[in-house]
Amino acid sequence: MNSPVLTYYDLSPDVVAFSTTRRGGYSVARYGGFNINRWCGDDPAAVERNRRLLCGELGLASDDRLIIPHQTHDTAVFDVSEDFLAEPDVARRDAALEGIDALMTDIPGVCVGVSTADCIPVLLYDEVRHVCCAVHAGWRGTVGRIVERAVLAMRNRFGTHPEYLRAIIGPGISLQAFEVGDEVYDTFRDAGFDMEAISRRYDKWHIDLWTCNRMQLEHSGLRSDAINTVGVCTYFHSDEYFSARRLGVSSGRIFSGIMIKDNR
Repeated sequence: MNSPVLTYYDLSPDVVAFSTTRRGGYSVARYGGFNINRWCGDDPAAVERNRRLLCGELGLASDDRLIIPHQTHDTAVFDVSEDFLAEPDVARRDAALEGIDALMTDIPGVCVGVSTADCIPVLLYDEVRHVCCAVHAGWRGTVGRIVERAVLAMRNRFGTHPEYLRAIIGPGISLQAFEVGDEVYDTFRDAGFDMEAISRRYDKWHIDLWTCNRMQLEHSGLRSDAINTVGVCTYFHSDEYFSARRLGVSSGRIFSGIMIKDNR
């Protein structure tokens, strides 16, 4: 069986929220077995077969309802609108998704998601406005406060009130595994983060990206009990989830996605 094995999240009855694991699929070696990211060096044919498997698993009407941006560790948030979905030119659609690290939409039956392999995926859902968002928060995006920017973008575009948002902080590298140089520590400090809360000194500095993003969500107005940190470290569980620090950057990527159900 090549069917993908997904980790589903109990975010809301109105949405399907999940992260892919390494199980299932057609990719091999360090991309094995399930990878749908086409920018990490995997065999394009395997990526397309895996993509079709995921569309089948999610019951998507067509392949163009699975939206994956080309991330660049920046803070741009993109609205997957009806106009975007109606664009027939694949090259134009790809160009619109270039340099995007967060996707939001209010359209049912469209899966938006982000790719990670130690970075932190954050999934958001507005239970009142019925809007979802997927955020890629690597350390650079975290320093740039991308989750705060995503919440603000949802508020500006859809009228989202943060107190009605629910969030999942998905699998990513833990404090214990995320060793950084002094320059990265200094970047967080200079950006105004509470270093006592998000860092520890062992042989070198370690940064807690889970806590950092949780604090940003709370600062944005989310209730603390509406934020669920999965707590799975990709570095220590690289047999189940892709980890660039364990496997190298030429390896697969986790896809964390969210889709509003058609029957909400």
